[in-house]
Amino acid sequence: MGAGVRVMTVVKADAYGHGLKQIAGVLMQSGTDVFGVANLTEARTIRGVGPGWPVLMLGACLPEEIEQAVKDEVMVTVSSLAEAESFAAAAKKTKRKARLHLKVDTGMGRLGCAPEQAEELIARLDALPEVSLVGLYTHFASVEDEFHYTQRQRTVFGKLLSALAIKGRSFEYLHANNSAAILLEEPGPYNLVRPGLLVYGVLPAGRRKIQLTAADHVRPVLSLKCRVTQVKEVPKGSRLSYGGIYTTTRPTRVATVSAGYGDGYLRAGSERANVLIGGERCPVLGRITMDQMLVDVTKLPAAQAGDEVVLIGRQGDQELSATEVAQWAETIPWEVLTAITYRVPRVYRGTQAA
Repeated sequence: MGAGVRVMTVVKADAYGHGLKQIAGVLMQSGTDVFGVANLTEARTIRGVGPGWPVLMLGACLPEEIEQAVKDEVMVTVSSLAEAESFAAAAKKTKRKARLHLKVDTGMGRLGCAPEQAEELIARLDALPEVSLVGLYTHFASVEDEFHYTQRQRTVFGKLLSALAIKGRSFEYLHANNSAAILLEEPGPYNLVRPGLLVYGVLPAGRRKIQLTAADHVRPVLSLKCRVTQVKEVPKGSRLSYGGIYTTTRPTRVATVSAGYGDGYLRAGSERANVLIGGERCPVLGRITMDQMLVDVTKLPAAQAGDEVVLIGRQGDQELSATEVAQWAETIPWEVLTAITYRVPRVYRGTQAA
């Protein structure tokens, strides 16, 4: 990313389903400078792992959370003068300084002030003695898919930065590049990057092609596994699972496996998904249910109860990626990972994670 560029690791949604506390502990030993979270609960979890570690709330604070955020010395995102004044009042009450990042909406349409209002708003925020405007950022809406739209966003934000530079206004944290932008865009004038999905070894999926040299350095850190609980023979013409949407066309060896949408394996993948058993891809038959699903293991005469089933990850020479699982469910890898539910045990390998 260049000299002097720091890393804000995005660990919202339980570190993209990987387990926030354990992942944060590893990242604190691995070069992360700042943590990006969605809400105050996640920020406090980070602080429970490493007191005093820099944390930015990328989401907006609810009114009842403002004072607590100031007390916890969490950096917060603001989009308006009214928000900043609320933090100023809380800072005055608690005798602390509120550290703010102003978000500029260049085309995402969620949080953020209008670009044409940003210069004046920054001047107003700088005049509030109880707050310190330490960060400025924007959010790319479609880097992995749309080159021209991303360039428009970059241009809008760049014009603002040029105008501020003329006035001598700089920021401790200036950021825009997420995982896809790190891989597909020029570094830009920013002094901080915000990788999310990329940190967990998953490439953002989209229409724009990522250079293979970048992909060669990325390895998924998560595997999702379960077990075969039963194998049985069923005759031709057997209806399988809820609704009977699948009927066998030949005598079939069917394995029941111990995972379903209650574990976060998306029901939308029914009839399209594959799993790995014995190093072979085996198709899912019928509907994925809450706790179980059915798999065709006719080509695996040795398959039996207790066998390992890989839903995401590698087994032998075969691999199933979160991106491929997402394609079967007609969704995105972000949802596949964050959908993994609390009841799935996380097992961490290596001395850092332990």
